Amino acid sequence: MILADAEATEALGRSLAGLLRGGDVVALFGDLGAGKTTLARGILRGLGFGGDVASPTFPLVLPYEGLSPPVWHVDLYRIEEPDEVEALALDEALEDGALLVEWPERLGDRLWRQALRLTLVPRAAGGRALTAGVPAAWEARWPPR
Repeated sequence: MILADAEATEALGRSLAGLLRGGDVVALFGDLGAGKTTLARGILRGLGFGGDVASPTFPLVLPYEGLSPPVWHVDLYRIEEPDEVEALALDEALEDGALLVEWPERLGDRLWRQALRLTLVPRAAGGRALTAGVPAAWEARWPPR
């Protein structure tokens, strides 16, 4: 899927918001500046969040509890070992909420099997290319319309 610009990336996020359920994980892969936070911003805005959305690089986790479902926006860029993730209690968030995870490759083989895996790659011609790894839990919901 080609996303022409940041607005198209955010619009895709808004369309994904209506598909998000408790227990979902959206894993956002891509280099710095690829658009991961822009896509997460679209999802959060699509769920009704009206404030600023920043990458949670320094706090690692930003919870958005007032949304339906509640969402934790997670940035694992500063994680050096997959074992460090246990202290974040991400599995507990999945009991009734959803996770948006930037830098999920830091989880190693601990990335949830049910995660929708979205990879963003900047294009030389502008915009970004998005590829999706769609698990069984998302097959009936992907692609968003």
